[in-house]
Formats: sequence, structure tokens, C-alpha cells
Amino acid sequence: MIDALLGQVRNTALIVGLVACIGLLLQKKSAQDVISGTVKTILGFMIFNIGSAALSGVVNNFSALFNAGFGIDGVTTQVEIATSLALNTYGTEVALVFVLGFVFNLIIAKYTRFKAIFLTGQHFLYFACVLALVFIGVGAPTWVTIIAGGFILGFCGAALPTLSQPYMNKITGTDTLAMGHFNNIGYAFSGWIGKFFAKSKEASEKNPPKLPKFFELFRDFVFSVALFMVVLFYIAVIACAVNGKLDMVKEMAGNDIWFIYPFLQGLQFAAGMSVLIYGVRQFIAEITAAFVAISEKYIPNSKPAVDCPAIFPFAPNAVIIGFIGSLLGGFFGMFLMVMFKSPVIMIPAAGICFFSGGTAGVFGDAYGGWKGALVGSFIIGIGLVLLPLILYPAFADLGIMGASFPNIDYNIIGGLLYKIISFFKGLF
Repeated sequence: MIDALLGQVRNTALIVGLVACIGLLLQKKSAQDVISGTVKTILGFMIFNIGSAALSGVVNNFSALFNAGFGIDGVTTQVEIATSLALNTYGTEVALVFVLGFVFNLIIAKYTRFKAIFLTGQHFLYFACVLALVFIGVGAPTWVTIIAGGFILGFCGAALPTLSQPYMNKITGTDTLAMGHFNNIGYAFSGWIGKFFAKSKEASEKNPPKLPKFFELFRDFVFSVALFMVVLFYIAVIACAVNGKLDMVKEMAGNDIWFIYPFLQGLQFAAGMSVLIYGVRQFIAEITAAFVAISEKYIPNSKPAVDCPAIFPFAPNAVIIGFIGSLLGGFFGMFLMVMFKSPVIMIPAAGICFFSGGTAGVFGDAYGGWKGALVGSFIIGIGLVLLPLILYPAFADLGIMGASFPNIDYNIIGGLLYKIISFFKGLF
């Protein structure tokens, strides 16, 4: 029963569709408008998920090839794997923290100054896992884990987007959307870093550099993304070939010729990005219009907090810069772990670097242009691999090994919570 319930509450497409439906009903729209708006919202989010899945698949392939080619082995910063491990053992606690967290989110948004309604179901679930594991790790009773974990989750869902809201307003040009991704501390920090490069951005906007005519090709975002990913894949494949891992490349290529496989994967990534952006534009338009009625009638001044790719269309080039910066930062963080002989080596997952790093790039770009995007995402990339070291030993004791929860908010909030509870527990 719990698993069936969890399967439904994790379905973000249904959640945003329900919100759109309620909003349209509250506006007393006709049955035709209600059905049309609800279906368009769900379809838009499903299209978004199709694009996101395509991107994730290609990024995972790249990560596997890169790790094999360069001989990297360690703990992956892949939140989906860590969540799966947590649900296998502590599914009931996680599910109840998740559900109660959403209830508290609505209550806190209504009665406090924190007005974000967190609609990104999968990230709510990931944070529910972290909080449940923290309380379980310190030996808290089940009822404390559920109630306290649910309250903290609901509070964070309403409050943390406030940190990045000024930058969201700058990026989108409106005050109607919030960031529904638990990396808000990192995004706000990246945006703040970008302000140090404000003069550089202003100068480049006034006097944009004159590039050779050939570079006009790169004004096409899809072409730029495709070319960049093709180059990255060929680097990984060449590394595999040099290190005797060519059989792995051939196996992954399947029916495709192995030396054409990187080219096709790069194009597949660009195609997935195009689909994702189309879906984002559709569901954001519908959900924003429908949300107005809920906000005005029940939770005044509230904002829907949506997933991070929702802002990709506002600065698509910054997404790629952020991906590169985050990936480089992750490798630098890994180098620091090796240099200081950390017992656990965290490997930067290309997926988290793309989504979280790309979003950090957009925030850094808001005031600081490409320099802000690169520096902000680089620092965030370091955090994505170093901060999971705080909680990994405790989670490993619970059987959650080989994967970690990388995002900044999980580890800062979860790490502080774990240290505080452990300190007070040690006094008694």
C-alpha cells in the first residue's frame, strides 16, 4: 500500500496537473478549458520528462565511458541510486516523511512569509530520504523521524527557494516562479559570485566581441550543444581505446559502428535538450496561469517552485558553461580527496553536474555573464563532491553505500541537523 501511494505522490506530472486543474476550477473556467489546461500541463511535463530521461541516459553513458577511460573508481554522486538504496530498506519512513512534508509545506506557505509551494516531487523525495536517514542514523524513534523529518522537509520546501528568489526574478524577468530544486543555497551563492563580474558582463554587452563568420553557427543553441557533447564523447572513447577498454565502447554502441557512436550520442543529447525545453515552455505557461487562482484565494502571494531545467531556456549557453565549470570543479574536488588521502573518493556524476551545475551557471550568468557562470558553477562543482563526505559515513552504517546525495541543500541542512542531534544526544 505504501509503495503504491509513494508511486503516485512521486509522479510530478500528476501533481502539477492537479494543481492546474484546481486553479482552473477556482477561476470557474468552462469544462472545456479545465480539461484542456489540465491535459496540456500534464503533457508538457511528460514531454519535459521524456527530454530529461533522454539527457540522463546519454549523460550516464558518457559518465561510464569517462570513468572507464580515465581509470576512475569510487562512490558515485548519483542521487537516484542512493534513493533507491534508501527506499529498499526504509521505504515506509521515507514515504511518510515525504507526504507529511508536503502538508507542512502548504501550511507554512499559508501562515508564514515563506511562500514557495514545492512542486518538484522527485527532489522532495530525495530530501525526504536524507532527513529520514539522518534521524534513523541517530537512533530517533520512528514517530520522531516522521513528524520532525516531515516538518523540516516542509519548512525547507517553503523557505529555501526564498534564498534564490532575487536571482530567479532577474533571470525570468518576473516574480511568478520559484526554484523547486534542493540546491538553492548553492544557486544563491553562485548568483552572488556572479555579481563580482558585473562590470565584465556590462562591458561585453556594450561591445560584444566580433567573431569570425564561422562562429555564427554557434548562435544556434542546438548545434552548439551537439558539437560540445560530440567532442566530449570522442575524448572519453579515445581514452577508453588507449587504456584497452575498446570492447566496452563496442558493447555500448550495440548495432552502431563504435567510432560513429560518440557522434550519435552527442546528437541524441542535443535532441533531448530540444524536447526538454519545449516541454518546459508548455507546462510552465499552463501551471503559472492556473496557479494564480490558488495563490489569490488560499495562499496569497505564493509561488510554484518548479524544477531547475525550467530556467534553461532563459540562458541556454550559460547551462553549457555551468556544466563544464561544475564538471571541472568536481574533478578538482576529487583531486583534493586523493591528495589528502580521503578514505572515500566521491566521483562527480555527469548528470548532477549538468542539471545542478548548469543551473548554477544560469544563476552566475544573471549578473556576471560567462565569467560568473563559470566561476560560480566551478565552486558549486567542488561542493557537489566534497559535501557528501559529511553524511556518507553515517549513511554507510545504515547500508547506503556506493552512492551519495550530492546536492548542496541536502548536505548543509542534513549535516548540520546530524551534528546538532548527535551533540545533544551525547550530553545525556
